Amino acid sequence: MKITEARDLRSDERVEKLQELQRKVFELRCQAVTENLQNRHVIRNIRRDIARIKTVIREDEVKAR
Repeated sequence: MKITEARDLRSDERVEKLQELQRKVFELRCQAVTENLQNRHVIRNIRRDIARIKTVIREDEVKAR
């Protein structure tokens, strides 16, 4: 996900996407512990997507002030 894609989402969609990605990271981390995860770089990419979404949410909060 690119930052422009995150900005195009509505605020409620961003929150849903954030929760979905956080669940996915949790599941992937569980798989990594049990050594069933083949591509460990996937976790890093998802964490970066989470950071992008959180950044956009924070930008909206600052604009609202």
